[in-house]
Amino acid sequence: MIAPVELLAPYIERARWFGGKGRSFSISGGRRLGEVPGHVEGGPRVAIDLATVAYDDGGENEYYQLPLAFYPEPQDRLEHALVGQWDDADFGPSHVYDAVHDREAMACWLRSFVHPTEGQLAFHRLPGHELDLEARSTLFSGEQSNSSVAFGDDSLLKVFRKITPGVNPDVVIHRVLTEAGSDHVAALYGWVETPSVNSEGEPTDAVLQLAMLQQFLRTASDGWDLALASVRNLFAEADLHADEVGGDFAGEAARLGEALAETHLTLAAHFPVAERSADEVGALAEAMRRRLEEALGIVPGLAPYAENLRRAYDELAALDHVRVQQIHGDLHLGQTLRTVRGWKIVDFEGEPAKPLAERLQPDSPWRDVAGMLRSFDYAPRVVERTWSDGQDAGAEQRAYRAGEWSERNRAAFLNAYAGRDLTPEEHTLLAAYVADKAVYETVYETRNRPAWVTIPLEAVARIGVS
Repeated sequence: MIAPVELLAPYIERARWFGGKGRSFSISGGRRLGEVPGHVEGGPRVAIDLATVAYDDGGENEYYQLPLAFYPEPQDRLEHALVGQWDDADFGPSHVYDAVHDREAMACWLRSFVHPTEGQLAFHRLPGHELDLEARSTLFSGEQSNSSVAFGDDSLLKVFRKITPGVNPDVVIHRVLTEAGSDHVAALYGWVETPSVNSEGEPTDAVLQLAMLQQFLRTASDGWDLALASVRNLFAEADLHADEVGGDFAGEAARLGEALAETHLTLAAHFPVAERSADEVGALAEAMRRRLEEALGIVPGLAPYAENLRRAYDELAALDHVRVQQIHGDLHLGQTLRTVRGWKIVDFEGEPAKPLAERLQPDSPWRDVAGMLRSFDYAPRVVERTWSDGQDAGAEQRAYRAGEWSERNRAAFLNAYAGRDLTPEEHTLLAAYVADKAVYETVYETRNRPAWVTIPLEAVARIGVS
């Protein structure tokens, strides 16, 4: 192990990006992946360590990336990011800090993209954009599972914290869409990777993809925030309908549907497209049924609607084939950005809880559509529950208007995405994916925000009701 375990464990445990909070663990090993090569005289030495986290409950080991900045003297400005002090095997006695908090350290990363050198860390670069080496870095504070650093207004570095051997779909898909000239993603500028090794320390055919550098959409607005603002605008106009207020979102919903349709077409042109057989469709439906049965043990409120949900899955199982391709895999309004040049779709990593191999598998585009439809239903319900006049006057009217906003924007999005009437088979497929997503939401809310579980439960209650 490069860093002392007694220092790394508390550092990892308190980190925002650590996914094992609440579980007892130990640091069972680790290795230095390499030094970031952009060192300059008088600046820090910067390296990347990979820590192995072993859980006491017997779960699979996880691997976390630790970008570290090494200084011979303490840095008061970085006290909040101190990992510890030790005699490092490569850099000698050092005060060691989390590098993403340090502008000098992140400048090393940026220089390494412009002037890559031979070494264990490979800094890949796509042609076409000249990076601004004078740009100062700023760490985003709101992220959970990764660390993102903006370099001025020029570029954005996403550092993947939890690392799995193999290609990261966020890098792979962004590269394909960038090289295809897609207008609906932030352009990929480069990425960092290193060879994976086996338990004996020998290189394998796999790689570890550690970070990606992409276009920084400085003036972009978060799609979820825009939707919430639209609902608030509606609630503030008590005598107007959703299509009459100045903040009507239906036009944006339609443009987002078009953007997703074009993105799916581009992905289909550059990744394999296949058809799942009747047996494979049956297995998909069975997986949904299993998730429902597990959810019933967690969310008692699901029980009255279980038969309608099972019926939706039975109808899916009756299909004789399903077309699948590369998709986003975890799409909702929070994964979209509105820019002056239209909608951008971000974060193609897929569902974080799924294994990497599963996230790389093709799936039906209707899963992405279902995720967006659920998000359009969630936005007004969230505002409805957080809007208060102190006396809860008008609650019944807000509930009606929330439903009106949801229906209007879901229809605008779906009509623009499909550009035609859906076939009976597509209706069946979409209904099953929406049901599966809503069931997942009931479990999530029960475990994290019990007061909000009625939002997905109300959606579940509408499934199978004409």
